[in-house]
Amino acid sequence: MISAFTGTQIRAAEQPLLDTGEGAVLMQRAAHGLANAVVRELRSAGRSLYGSSITVLAGKGNNGGDGLYAAAMLARRGMRTTAVLTAGSAHPDALAAFGAAGGRVHVLDEDNPEELAVLTAGDDVVIDAILGTGARGGLGGPAAELIAALEELRPQFVVACDIPSGVDADTGEVHWPVLTARLTVAFGGFKAGLMADPGEGCAGKVLLVPIGIEEYLPAPALRRFSAPDLAAVLPDPGRRAQKYTRGVLGVVAGSERYTGAAVLCVEAASAAGAGMVRYLGPEVVARQVLARTPEAIWEPAEPGRVQAWLLGPGLDGAGQLDRARDVLDAAAGAGQPAVVDAGALELLPERCPPNWILTPHAGELAALLGRGEVRVTREDVESRAVHFARLAAEHTGAVVLLKGATTVVASPSGAVFSQSDGCPWMSTAGSGDVLGGIVGALAAAYAESGLDDDGPFAALGIAPDERWAAVAAVGASIHGMAGSAASAGGPLAASDIARAVPGVFRFLGEHRAG
Repeated sequence: MISAFTGTQIRAAEQPLLDTGEGAVLMQRAAHGLANAVVRELRSAGRSLYGSSITVLAGKGNNGGDGLYAAAMLARRGMRTTAVLTAGSAHPDALAAFGAAGGRVHVLDEDNPEELAVLTAGDDVVIDAILGTGARGGLGGPAAELIAALEELRPQFVVACDIPSGVDADTGEVHWPVLTARLTVAFGGFKAGLMADPGEGCAGKVLLVPIGIEEYLPAPALRRFSAPDLAAVLPDPGRRAQKYTRGVLGVVAGSERYTGAAVLCVEAASAAGAGMVRYLGPEVVARQVLARTPEAIWEPAEPGRVQAWLLGPGLDGAGQLDRARDVLDAAAGAGQPAVVDAGALELLPERCPPNWILTPHAGELAALLGRGEVRVTREDVESRAVHFARLAAEHTGAVVLLKGATTVVASPSGAVFSQSDGCPWMSTAGSGDVLGGIVGALAAAYAESGLDDDGPFAALGIAPDERWAAVAAVGASIHGMAGSAASAGGPLAASDIARAVPGVFRFLGEHRAG
């Protein structure tokens, strides 16, 4: 799995080496990795290294030192190098090395931010090395003016040194202005803020450079499934599998007004491997559900055997809401997992079972938190996704899957996963209904097969109280991968995402076979 750490964790891992006098070695390793990353990117773009121009925006701390040492290495390889000292001073040894390599130096002051922005924006590469993982808050004064002007001018290739200046390394919160990077070179470990919005949207591609602290890193603050991880944990029906061992999902969704929600939920659940889907809803909706997914079963009254539930998408009217409320009560009493979305979020008990998965978007999460003493807006949630997802999991007792460009999944135990496999074209009506169907199918499968200590999640080091959050994260990733495959860079409808799901399973199956 991809592990990410807070700035505090990274600095604590560095401390044993700093105590033995290896601080300069760590900085050289980081600078070497940063310089090599710039070289690879230029060459991959067909650019000649010799004669290309680079400016490093250098703060006064170690982050600026990393950038200056890297620029000195690039100067010795033929690049024209300039440094802008954003705080009037910089790491003394790194600045001396930069000067010895022939680098030019400008000092930022209150009179020249726009002038230096224009000069810098024309260079082939700009390295943002102003603030590192230890910074709190964002830029101010002339440095903020410089970055704001550069962001408007859009330099062609921006590289962030460890983390874009102004992005919180722990949470991904962004303190504007921030210079959007095409590449972020992270040292020693991925930063949690690079895998959560809005910070991830400022980071571009993230490259990890080992610097020797890895053995001192603690348990990660945030994790992300890679394709091999997904392949390892997906349900794998045995030779004697049948529909009940594959998992039966009950669905309470849709209404006469929002029939499509039920259609998409059931279709996606079937496509994601549910052994059977039982639909509970009005007959007029059931007809459309069965027209799209004839293998589903309509349950006009009491359902048969069910291992997990999906409730909420497209609910409208007292009848369906009452049905969802009754099912939630029954699921809680039976200890069954439930995926709760949209309208059913308003029906939650004060405390939910830990095997329930809530799937709100930012506005719904704000409303959910507003039921208690917390008062937040949609904008608050979007600006601090990890914080509020954790808070909601703590308050409700359930797993919280906060939908977004980067989906954040928080467990009541405090564990956090994030997935970012989708594409912007997935922001379309019904996409969340497809996600609910996928997560519901997985919940039914894992409820039947178990999440035991001899299972695939345990093999990845995921603790028992984190495994339902891991199930939700797997579902989010499959949803994103299906959307990206269906889009192929162009528009798509939610039904396209559902139809692409089996292809994702086949792709991951090839990973497992390989």
